Amino acid sequence: MKAAVFQGAGRVAWQDVPDPGIEEPGDAIVRVDAVTICGTDLHILKGDVPEVTPGRVLGHEAVGTVVETGQDVRTVRPGDRVLISCITSCGRCRFCRESRYGQCQGGGGWILGHLVDGTQAEYVRVPFADLSVHPLPSTVDSFDAVLLADIFPTAYEVGVLNGAVRPGDTVVVVGAGPIGLAAIATARLYSPGRIIAVDLAASRLEAARKLGADATVTAGEGPEELVADLTDGLGADVAMEAVGVPETFEMCTRMVRPGGHVANIGVHGKPAALHLEDLWIKDVTLTTGLVDTSSTPMLLRMMAAGRLPGAELVTHRFDLVQMEEAYDVFGRAAETGAIKVALGGPQHTAVQVPDAPVAG
Repeated sequence: MKAAVFQGAGRVAWQDVPDPGIEEPGDAIVRVDAVTICGTDLHILKGDVPEVTPGRVLGHEAVGTVVETGQDVRTVRPGDRVLISCITSCGRCRFCRESRYGQCQGGGGWILGHLVDGTQAEYVRVPFADLSVHPLPSTVDSFDAVLLADIFPTAYEVGVLNGAVRPGDTVVVVGAGPIGLAAIATARLYSPGRIIAVDLAASRLEAARKLGADATVTAGEGPEELVADLTDGLGADVAMEAVGVPETFEMCTRMVRPGGHVANIGVHGKPAALHLEDLWIKDVTLTTGLVDTSSTPMLLRMMAAGRLPGAELVTHRFDLVQMEEAYDVFGRAAETGAIKVALGGPQHTAVQVPDAPVAG
């Protein structure tokens, strides 16, 4: 089969690799029907995730069709259409019993495209399939559902829930990429008073407005001053960091009010300064986290009911064989206008989705 293989810093290739097979009784082999590229994959290419070694098949988000299962798999069978979660769960360890699947100690956690071969391939082996794939209703399109593999549960759990968003809150989301936009969409479920989006790209801020941001500001237009003006100098109740660089993390700590929450969602590859000399007296709660995906079944129900945006976040679609081109387009998002790219389906040339929220 063909797969996207990490070749070392800055290099990924769509190449021949061995077909996956059943290795453990709980495994499922899934034919990949729709897959996407995550910002974390770009961090891997930058060398920010040294555990990923050359030769690894990348990817941790996909929708597909089960083609084979191990003898212990009970919840899915060949022919079932499933969502592959970005987090794998053994279901038995202490953390899985607490629904903290991201911290699984029994061979799960974030392993796909990280410690074992991932989803950016024609076929993928999914360990612990009973707890790590979700059967999909026929009413949910594959290109909608693939966004539930990572970005929506990550934004909701690590951003909205960790940030303790409440009705009437002023929420600042720094970074209007896929995770930031999903954070805006899911924060709205809690009726905040206002949502402010911060980004470098005007196109992404336009997408933020379409998804419910009440105010937008580029990083060079004084976001800290805008937050102060809109809150009578108090600061935001919740500041979410959805970029993963020191500057945006430190910006969030300056924009939060006393007693507020800073929810770090971004994947950081460099140290960020924690200015405790300023924060110690402010009663600020700072959270970090890897998604657990415990919310995925609920979010799937919400999407099936039409309460969450889906493929409108996908600005570019490709055939699987165009994986290298898709990486190039997504990696140059400032130039291409890419928010989320998706691969799969019958198309054989890259297309800009006509009703996408961003012009390419």
